[in-house]
Amino acid sequence: MFNLKGIYMPKDVTKEILAKAKRDKVSFIDLQFSDFLGNIKSSTIPAYNLEGALEKGVWIDGSSIEGFARIHESDMFLMPDPATYSLLPWRNNVESGRVARLICDVFKPNHEPFEGDPRNILKRVLVEAKSMGYEYFAGPECEFFLFPKDDEGKIMRVSQGNGFYFNLIMDETYTIKREIMEALDSMGIATETSTHEVADNQHEIDIRYDRALRTADNTVTLKMAAKFIAFRHNFHVTFMPKPFYGINGSGMHTHQSLWKNGKNVFYDRTDKYGLSRVAYQYLAGQLAHVREITGVFAPTVNSYKRLTPGFEAPVYACWARINRSALIRVPRVSKGLEDKATRLEIRCPDPSSNPYLTLAVLLKAGLEGIKKGMKAPGPVEENLFEFDDEKLAKYYITKLPASLDEAMEEIRKGRLVKETFGEYTWRRYLEAKKEEWDAFRTFVTDWEIDRYLVNL
Repeated sequence: MFNLKGIYMPKDVTKEILAKAKRDKVSFIDLQFSDFLGNIKSSTIPAYNLEGALEKGVWIDGSSIEGFARIHESDMFLMPDPATYSLLPWRNNVESGRVARLICDVFKPNHEPFEGDPRNILKRVLVEAKSMGYEYFAGPECEFFLFPKDDEGKIMRVSQGNGFYFNLIMDETYTIKREIMEALDSMGIATETSTHEVADNQHEIDIRYDRALRTADNTVTLKMAAKFIAFRHNFHVTFMPKPFYGINGSGMHTHQSLWKNGKNVFYDRTDKYGLSRVAYQYLAGQLAHVREITGVFAPTVNSYKRLTPGFEAPVYACWARINRSALIRVPRVSKGLEDKATRLEIRCPDPSSNPYLTLAVLLKAGLEGIKKGMKAPGPVEENLFEFDDEKLAKYYITKLPASLDEAMEEIRKGRLVKETFGEYTWRRYLEAKKEEWDAFRTFVTDWEIDRYLVNL
């Protein structure tokens, strides 16, 4: 049996996966992984090659993947994680052959985990948390827009006049969301709720709270399922943070807690907010480092069109219980469930981000707070959108970066993202985002044409 550092595939596990594939009448297997921009990549193998893939991996050309490797160091291979085996329900055709998927870790030829693999980056921080005695749990609320397409397949950016939070709208989008949730359930992924969001055509599906690696895998799968199922209905789903001016953007509010020996270490029944000393230190670490990690959880030019005051997206580094303009919120929980449900909700990430990298930097920042015994500032329950600069300074409240360029400068001059990503991926990430910013910075938009062409 092939034995890799960090992964050992026992023969009984290989036999179990092979038996499942045979029982499911699988003809092909998609070996999935992601680049550091969060795009799902896949290498498809026939079922008769599955045993070899489980034992020896499958080679790929890393130089063809964004942020992976340069041309002279391109050879890498995928090692499937057997815990992620599932049928792809939208490709579940018995006659033409069913398709299953396995999420993979990326390795270098010397059998070392590839340092630029986003899944491996999250794993490294989880190991750090484990060395401190903690398990990291997270649950994201994924918002997105659903747009119909015309007969030619073009996206129809139309208002359906249904932009009300929690509206029960029995149109085709209701069916699409139901099918997404049913597909995820068939893959062993539990969802919590599905709702209509504030803006027209905007929706949300929440992934059930779980251990962080599984949560990241499930979030990637949710985005994939949404795209395939929407396409089948001649709709387009987008996780773009801010598709239209003047409306709410899509966020990925992320609930977090740390556990030790089966107990939620964020809970303290003697505290006014139900938070422990560890929770306050974790919170303080995230507030202290949030400007530096913003370019990871808000990774696109468009992300900063969402992170503006007035549209529910938080831009001020503070915390509260009720105040939804705060960056971090301490949600109320049902009486009797405090020891299980106490958590912190960080509201600034958006769904265009890579969930592996987002959870990695959130955890890293929180652990920094614990290691250094940081003291959290007091909560701010006032509407922060009404604060002027003088009042923000009084409460020592900083703002998030206002652009991708500013966010990348914070990453460049800081150390936390560099330590989380490693030198190689940190440099490649900055390079990729600089190219994105330069392309945007030099592009002449319709807004500029309309404003300046005639008048200047």
